Parts: sequence; structure tokens; C-alpha cells
Amino acid sequence: MKETLLRGFSGLVYIALLLLSFLNEHTLILIFFVFGLICISEFKKLVQLSHWSPYLIFTIIYFVFGYWKIFVNSTYGLDVATQILQVITIFVLLFLIKDLFSEKTIPLFEFKKYILTTFYLSSAFVFLPLITKYDGFFDVSILLGSFILIWINDTAAYFVGKNFGKQKLFPSVSPKKTVEGFLGGVFFACVASFFISLYTYDVSFNSWLILSIIVSTTGTLGDLIESKFKRQANVKDSGTIMPGHGGLLDRLDSIIFAAPFIYLFLRILRHVS
Repeated sequence: MKETLLRGFSGLVYIALLLLSFLNEHTLILIFFVFGLICISEFKKLVQLSHWSPYLIFTIIYFVFGYWKIFVNSTYGLDVATQILQVITIFVLLFLIKDLFSEKTIPLFEFKKYILTTFYLSSAFVFLPLITKYDGFFDVSILLGSFILIWINDTAAYFVGKNFGKQKLFPSVSPKKTVEGFLGGVFFACVASFFISLYTYDVSFNSWLILSIIVSTTGTLGDLIESKFKRQANVKDSGTIMPGHGGLLDRLDSIIFAAPFIYLFLRILRHVS
């Protein structure tokens, strides 16, 4: 009973902080900065990286992109810098996907650890605030909708997989995930995208439908990749900051992996519309 209450309380605190972050741009930047520091701390332990420099790199990248106009005194160069960061980030994430499917263990030589803390985590957190400003003004609807899609995808995948799952999706990394669960999660996320579209006037249902597939697919990949890191580190959770839930990285692994792909789709959408 005590463990259930503790799990419920830590979950409520997490949800409350997320909702608080959506109040305004500065609150969101601050709260996700703290989330980023915690996730980097947890990830450093998973890959056995002791140096403090990833915190400094994250802080510089995060606030330069978060407050570009203050640092540069204009928005000049922001679009180009964002594109460069996006290309590098997605390139690194694609290599992680390759390692997920082709390697028994993800190679973790020293230089790669710094690459991952920079472009798997730090830059991913940069894209979370950028998603809220993709059209030039602060709007949390797409980021909030993406979180909702991930929660629905995860919940549906769990229940469909538990009741109907037969074929394992990736048994060497996550034995409980099934192909049926994955497809069920995508399906219910697609259904949810219709209802989300009713409350977001700037993004059509067709765009939300594509977003639901992007979020469900990349979110699942992000979860599997983090699970592989944990399996290599021989730990069940990335941390203990959320009693009953594990680490904060366990809660955010899907959205931070999906964020650069979400932002890429929004950029394409903006240029073709």
C-alpha cells in the first residue's frame, strides 16, 4: 500500500511539473533544463562517464538555442544553426537505431559517450522548447499533444500486448514488448490524433495522423534504445528519483528521441503549407 501511494505521488509530481512547464515559455525552458540535467546524470551512470563536461555542454547548447534572440540580439542565424543541429542529431539517432538492430551491445568508446550525451540527450532537449515555437510564437499544443500520443501509445501497447501479444518485438532488449502491442499502440495513437486535432486549429487531422505515427514509432525506438543501455549497464531503471517509476530518463526516453523527428516534420509542414 505504501509503495502504491509513493508511486502515485511521484507520478503526480511529474505530471504537475509538466503541466506547470506549459504555462509560459520561460517556465518551460527552466523545467526542461532541470529535467535535462537529471537525465544526463542518469545517462552518465549508465554509460560510466564520470566527467562533468556534459553538463556544461548541455547548458550552453540549451540556453543559446532557448534564448538565441537575447544572446545574438536578433533571430539572424537561428534557422541555419537549428538545421545544422537537427542534421547532426538525427544522424546520431539513426546510428543508434542501427546499433539497436545490428549490434549485440551498443559500442561505448569514450568519444562516443560524449557524442551521445551531446546529440542523443542535450540536443534532444533543445528541440522540446523549439517545438513550441516552430511557427514563430509560443504554443504548447503540439508538444502537449505529442506527450498525450506517447502516453496513449504506451498504455495501448501494454494492454494489447498483454492480452493479444504473441510475437516478440525485440526479446533481447525488452522481452515484454510484442509486435501486436506495438501495432495496437500505433492504432490507438492514430485514433487519438483525431480528437487532439479538434483542439489544435493550426494543425490539421492529416498532419496529426502523420505525427501520431512518427511519435509512436520513434518513441518506441527511443524506449528500446534506452532499454538496451540499461541492459548493458545491468540495471532495471535509469535512476531512483521517481519512486515506483525509476529514473526520469525512463519517463522521457520516448519523447526526447521523438523530438528531433517531430520538429523535422513541423519544419517540412511549414514550408509546404
